Amino acid sequence: MNKYLYPFCFFFVSVSVTAQEKTLKLSLKEAITYALENSYNTKVARNNIASAKEKVWETTTIGLPQINAKVDYQNFLKQPVSLLPAAAFDNTTSTVNTVEDFFDLEANRRPTAPDGFIPVVFGTQQNVNASVTLTQLIFDGSYLVGLQASKTFLQISKQAEEKTELLTRETVINAYGNVLVTENSISILKSNLKILQKNYDDAKKIYENGLNEEEDVEQLEITLGNVKSQLNNVERMKTIAYQMLNLALGNPINNTLVLTDSLDSLATDNISLALISESFNVNNHIDFKIAENDKETKRLMMKLEKSKALPSLNAFVNYGSQAFSDSFTFFDNNQRWFQSSLFGVSLNVPIFSSLGRAAKTAQSKIALETADLRLEETKQRLALQAKKAKSDYQSSIDNYNIAKRNVALAERIEKKQRIKFFEGISTSFDLLQAQNQLYTQQQNYIQSMLSVIAKKAALENALNLPIK
Repeated sequence: MNKYLYPFCFFFVSVSVTAQEKTLKLSLKEAITYALENSYNTKVARNNIASAKEKVWETTTIGLPQINAKVDYQNFLKQPVSLLPAAAFDNTTSTVNTVEDFFDLEANRRPTAPDGFIPVVFGTQQNVNASVTLTQLIFDGSYLVGLQASKTFLQISKQAEEKTELLTRETVINAYGNVLVTENSISILKSNLKILQKNYDDAKKIYENGLNEEEDVEQLEITLGNVKSQLNNVERMKTIAYQMLNLALGNPINNTLVLTDSLDSLATDNISLALISESFNVNNHIDFKIAENDKETKRLMMKLEKSKALPSLNAFVNYGSQAFSDSFTFFDNNQRWFQSSLFGVSLNVPIFSSLGRAAKTAQSKIALETADLRLEETKQRLALQAKKAKSDYQSSIDNYNIAKRNVALAERIEKKQRIKFFEGISTSFDLLQAQNQLYTQQQNYIQSMLSVIAKKAALENALNLPIK
């Protein structure tokens, strides 16, 4: 029975797993939207915002009432002895007997004490103290600054999320483009390989008939081997490219993806000369805003150090109950408890710190000045980055147009040389040059299309254009 059951179970599990696997079909726009929702970096950014919100509330609660309960239980394994002057007691036998009966140390003997003193044990062997304390911060300059700093930290986390989304968009565009490049490269190499194989077979037959030289066949064989090697390399790169795209999307790297956009259509759609004339406003750039928040953080740090010289005021109310016994009777109904309550105000006034606070304030002031310098540097760097991104994008469009024209020319040249070679008009060396030129131009054309897509993404980030 088992020999039939096991294969059936295995088949059932295999079918179930296969049914659960989903093939994800994505255009570039859909891939960007998917990544903004599911990528690891965007999820981390959202967690950071959630954590920052909790941090704001944590800081806020410092100034709100705090209630703490405390229970202390003590059991003296050997109670401490105190010495009282003997002159405080009547020097009678009954007094001494009472003390001797009440205090008994190890070996059941009366403790020895210096002359003129009587050993006394105060309290009971066991006691319990339970209390509840309410504390309230009335004034603390550091708390007020901390509230402002926590809100600034939340703002920084939100800006970090915006920055992460822009970087995720660029990463997905590049990863998507790399997959399409490998797919196109494989397609072109397979087409070239098919033509080369036919050329090689035809040249070999011609050689066997004694109508050309062996060198011509060997030359084609070398080219054929090189193209096969390139095809194998690109096919291995294809697997890595898909895994990189899955990683950018936030998927397991071995998920199956089907890309619905083509490299040609994306290159055409991403040519936008109007983008080059797009104005650049550094004040709206996310990196500039982050630098401004860094400056604000340094300003608050300086304010915090200054606030430490201010007094702080706290109030508290305490209510407690105590019980005493020589044995553990604290849960008995007849156990007596003694109540106590306390109200107090605590004022802490910093007076002198050996100039320690002044040194920390000076350091924070220097940090603020450094943040000012970094802010100006960021402003200049972002302006230069936008100009460079526009220049790179324009160059990528120019290179694309040239590469598109060159690949068409190279195809015609290679075709003519192939015809001439088999007609015996040109040599194998001329055909080899035409083939190498064609293969180079084909790769240049593919890379130029990827460059247009990638440079546009970089320009959109440099201009801080919102994600649509």
